[in-house]
Amino acid sequence: MSEQHSKHNSLDQLIVQFDQALRTLIPGSSTARRASPAVNVPEAELDASERKRAAGLMRINHTGEVCAQALYQGQALTAKLPDIRQAMEEAAQEEVDHLAWCEQRLQDLDSRASLLNPAWYAMSFGLGAAAGLAGDKWSLGFVAETEEQVCEHLKEHLERLPANDEKSKAVLQQMLVDEKVHGDTARQAGGASLPLPVKLGMQMLSVVMKRTAYRL
Repeated sequence: MSEQHSKHNSLDQLIVQFDQALRTLIPGSSTARRASPAVNVPEAELDASERKRAAGLMRINHTGEVCAQALYQGQALTAKLPDIRQAMEEAAQEEVDHLAWCEQRLQDLDSRASLLNPAWYAMSFGLGAAAGLAGDKWSLGFVAETEEQVCEHLKEHLERLPANDEKSKAVLQQMLVDEKVHGDTARQAGGASLPLPVKLGMQMLSVVMKRTAYRL
């Protein structure tokens, strides 16, 4: 009976994960709990070059949120302690706001999400699951390091956006606040500092993601 119950639980988890993947990857499927910080900010006049640059940067941030969803879902699937699993699921839900905000901003700029998002989701889900299997302190450390790197590229994008694109800046500024909280929370919960080779590997993957998402 317990074996059958375990099979049902595994099947339920797979269904939930598949549903979450679809909600993350299909445009218009993600619903934010909070209104976008850009909702009351006037749209600026951007020339073709500025619009292209803003769209490329927001596409990178949207892909980053796709990766965040996958990472958190993968970690929640393999996390050993219930409170850690719950923390991963709550963080993933908070990231849904960012995903929806970036998607809306891309629509405002007459652009689209990256065509490579399914591949990035699958890769990130695998990394998250592996981090969860390594142990909760490493899983939390992975979250902390991820959020630290995300904060750095958000700061960079705030500098690179067109000077008068206040709508995109409003979105990224709130994302920066939220991501810092997620990282601090993971450290305070016992996240371990990752080995330098792991950090460098994460940075290299981030560079590849940013270069491809900007164009594709």
